[in-house]
Amino acid sequence: MNVRLKWLRDNLQRRDMEGMIVTNPINIRYLTGIEAEGILLITRKENVYLTDGRYIETVNSILTIDDEIIVTDIRDVSIYDYENFFTFCENIGFEENHITYAQYQDYKQKYKINNFVETENMIQKQRMIKDESEIECIKKACEITDECFLHLLEFIKKGMSEKQIAFEIEKYFLENGADGLAFETIVASGPNSSKPHAIPTERQIQSGDVVLIDFGCKYKGYCSDMTRTIFIDCVQDYMKPVYDLVLKNQLLTAREIHDGANMRQLSKMVENDFRLNNFDLIHSLGHNLGLEIHEAPYFSTKNMDTLLKEKMTLTNEPGIYIPGRFGVRIEDTVLITKSGCINLTKSEKNYIVI
Repeated sequence: MNVRLKWLRDNLQRRDMEGMIVTNPINIRYLTGIEAEGILLITRKENVYLTDGRYIETVNSILTIDDEIIVTDIRDVSIYDYENFFTFCENIGFEENHITYAQYQDYKQKYKINNFVETENMIQKQRMIKDESEIECIKKACEITDECFLHLLEFIKKGMSEKQIAFEIEKYFLENGADGLAFETIVASGPNSSKPHAIPTERQIQSGDVVLIDFGCKYKGYCSDMTRTIFIDCVQDYMKPVYDLVLKNQLLTAREIHDGANMRQLSKMVENDFRLNNFDLIHSLGHNLGLEIHEAPYFSTKNMDTLLKEKMTLTNEPGIYIPGRFGVRIEDTVLITKSGCINLTKSEKNYIVI
């Protein structure tokens, strides 16, 4: 039996729902392993995956008899079939943060649903805590990312453009076991590094530059995320206090992360130290990750008092950015344990000069 679908059915029953329409493709993959376009129906008696005929063979090659999912070509479904999927069902769940109002109206009419009930991100909340198979995939993604970084330290040369380095990262991932990029790579040199979400440009690496590299890959669908800030030829004196402050807070946060730690308080701790040194924490201190690169919960002083839980995987990424001059960010993917956290990305964080 598919344990994730059983979990979903049990939780729907506890909430007095007889079924659910799952439309978010990430949630469908989490529940079933299916990546092909389609909709998952959790009905009173069975699980049905409605998909385009072009994907039937692919979907059937993924599923086993234990998944207990009926795969149906959506073109073969009649109006009568639609009306009977949820016959005698009073409450049917839907993903309120994924479908449009027009889709909501269409599904309600098409499936003759009496009461469409918001499920309050119940699948996303379950995805926050990773099982052992998920953790192993994230560890592997992080391992490939660390190996890529070692390769970059040999590859990067003055005169190369940011785009060249970003291309090399993607090439390395594809040639070394990853599915591909977890997100669009950031390679930002010199003054470009002051933009937290800089897009790689044709700017060439120069002596004295700081180079901020934020990158990650996917392995079997699961993401890694790491940022390192390196220096070309030398570390300029005015950059050292900023780098030291970011590194200090990144290490301090790692020491304070554990099961039960308060994400808001951790963010406040870093924000206060930055302000004492006349800097601001302008983005969240970190975020959960898994099948998506950005998943809830997020480190933020604006959040409610969210507590970390064992087997969450998230990032620890303080950064300081001085507009028009330079920026520093240091980031690791970490796994929460009962007593602390384990860095899944392990690359050097002290001054790296190439």
